Amino acid sequence: MVELPVAGLDERYRVNPSKIIALGLNYADHVRESVTEQAAGRRSELPTEPILFPKTPNSVIGPGETIRIPEILAAYEFEEPRTDYEGELALIVGSRCKHVSREEAWAVIYGFTCMNDVSQRNIQKGDRSGWFRGKSFDTFAPIGPQIVPTETVLAAGSRREEPAEAGGGAEPALGIRTRLNGRVVQDGNTRDMIFDVPEIVSFVSRNFTLEPGDIIVTGTPSGVGPIRHGDSVEVEIDGIGTLRNPVVDESVTDTG
Repeated sequence: MVELPVAGLDERYRVNPSKIIALGLNYADHVRESVTEQAAGRRSELPTEPILFPKTPNSVIGPGETIRIPEILAAYEFEEPRTDYEGELALIVGSRCKHVSREEAWAVIYGFTCMNDVSQRNIQKGDRSGWFRGKSFDTFAPIGPQIVPTETVLAAGSRREEPAEAGGGAEPALGIRTRLNGRVVQDGNTRDMIFDVPEIVSFVSRNFTLEPGDIIVTGTPSGVGPIRHGDSVEVEIDGIGTLRNPVVDESVTDTG
């Protein structure tokens, strides 16, 4: 069970989603670099509506917990095995809702945090059933380090010089960075999302009833890349903090 502190409050939040709904290809620069899009021959095409996929709740771990590259991958003997980090902004649903309008979207969000959408690319590309398994191995959804309430995030966004208007309020423009072993490998901003937060919440809620505690993950900027045994990954988002997790490959036997 993962519990995270809530910024500004003397309480902790139990992360227990009935579902995790993630967006693929929500930054144009990531569309261009996407391995899956290149394989499909659609490198330059931007999505016309949010691309959704699930991550199952078993994949959730907290700050400092270990991302485990599963031992089962060794049996496939992939020529170039690749499990990637993806730093992302995640939101926590605060109330049961369906058919939410853009104008109502902010009111149904409890708060925001960081997530690493860890992705096993060989499985993601090869499974006939799609992205399900490659996105949902145990430990493939690190989350944290805290939850920042929506009103706090909106207040920070409203002070920016060039806020985007969304749902009658200022859309936060949050810098998002991923570091691998201390080196910056992703450096983006949520202002560059193809679909902004109100549009994402509205679209998802037209497809699925959202329950309190459900998580929506909003996509990753460019710079995704592989993680390996012994690595350390950090996802940092302005105003939220830094999520750190070590990496272990279960098929590696340390002898030292």
